[in-house]
Amino acid sequence: MQQSRMMDASLTIGALLAGWMVAGLGGAAYGQDVFSVAPDHADGVYAVGQPIRWNVKSAPTAHVDAARYTIKAGQIKVMRQGTMTLTNGVGVLETELQAPGTVLAEFSSPGTSGKIASVLGGAIAAPYQIQPSAARPADFDAFWAAKLAELAQVPVNSKLESVDVGVTNVSYWKISMDNIRGTHIQGQLARPKQGQKLPAMLIVQWAGVYALKRDWVTDRAKDGWLTLNINAHDLPIDQPDAFYKDQSNGALKDYPGIGNDDRETSYFLRMYLSCYRAAEYLAARDDWDGRTLVVTGGSQGGLQTLMLAGLSPRITAGLADVPAGCDMTGPEAGRQPCWPQWYFKAAGKDTNKVHRASQYYDVVNFASRITCPVLVGVGLIDQTCPAAGVLAAMNQVQVPKEIVFLPHAAHQDIHGSHGAYYGRMNAWLAALRQGKQAPVKEH
Repeated sequence: MQQSRMMDASLTIGALLAGWMVAGLGGAAYGQDVFSVAPDHADGVYAVGQPIRWNVKSAPTAHVDAARYTIKAGQIKVMRQGTMTLTNGVGVLETELQAPGTVLAEFSSPGTSGKIASVLGGAIAAPYQIQPSAARPADFDAFWAAKLAELAQVPVNSKLESVDVGVTNVSYWKISMDNIRGTHIQGQLARPKQGQKLPAMLIVQWAGVYALKRDWVTDRAKDGWLTLNINAHDLPIDQPDAFYKDQSNGALKDYPGIGNDDRETSYFLRMYLSCYRAAEYLAARDDWDGRTLVVTGGSQGGLQTLMLAGLSPRITAGLADVPAGCDMTGPEAGRQPCWPQWYFKAAGKDTNKVHRASQYYDVVNFASRITCPVLVGVGLIDQTCPAAGVLAAMNQVQVPKEIVFLPHAAHQDIHGSHGAYYGRMNAWLAALRQGKQAPVKEH
């Protein structure tokens, strides 16, 4: 699990978010020690029709003199393939886009060990003009109003179990609440022992099946936050690793595909409503300051963050790194969809039903409902949550928003590639914790 190391306690949430990379959510290709790739625009952002150039450079000890390349528009359509020469270890590859969108260049060359080294280069053209691949269902709002009404019929029945976790001046509890259809929400809650009214933070989880670590909430509590962290699944939060492995290989194997051909049976229905109830719980507590309720997460947690910011009026700021769940019907616009990529997961099911159901869970269709400031990190070489889908969602947001382009970032935080996002996230949290407005840097 990749961890980002920060300089003080206020920054450690970056390390938390860097941990979402579980099996199936992307990985770094071997090759950065052999040669490097960088766009000639530092942020990787271009205009339509503007030349996009990647500077390719061999590592001093690698002696790479040629590289195979494939250029793909929207990470799907092959634009060009070939071999480029590196003169004295340096070369330039050029392309352009004639419409708003993204382009991904895949470079490969034998390394000194004989193993094929692979490196990616990304870029995006006219990012603020990218639009969703499909229209929002006409009954989208009615569907979610009905689901919230169903949830409202279920008593919260919150149960707190105090646990001494040995953290000075921090109180900690395990928490459970009831959810729809006999399911439950399980998580952990922490707050500083001092202070009557506190800003609140809801932390939602990246994909996979695993335990919740106590310091994910106790570190935030030490920094002054009333912090709730919920499991994405209806599972205990602190069992041995073997327990979660059994669940991942058993009942929850490929959980994103469970019930994905019907909006009423999707596995994500319970998850989305868990987030909503968690926010309502925090807002109902006597020790909430009534002013600041932040939701934050990365990948699947980013999906939940943006969804909840659109579904719940309680949320006052959303911070999402490389969010999943954006533009599920992306292939209809010639681009790769974001994880969980229901578009391609219809084996043995009615494909049209899967695609239709996915629209009710698509972040794109929650985004225009967002009423609070949002901060989003976008990886330009992220093949798990591609930038085009994320921008299609973010371009629906009509309130102050900040998008941090990460030109060298795949889904994982490799070699600090997500550092620019974490830096802005820390600035936002510092301001929000003090009751100030989000320090949005708009484009």
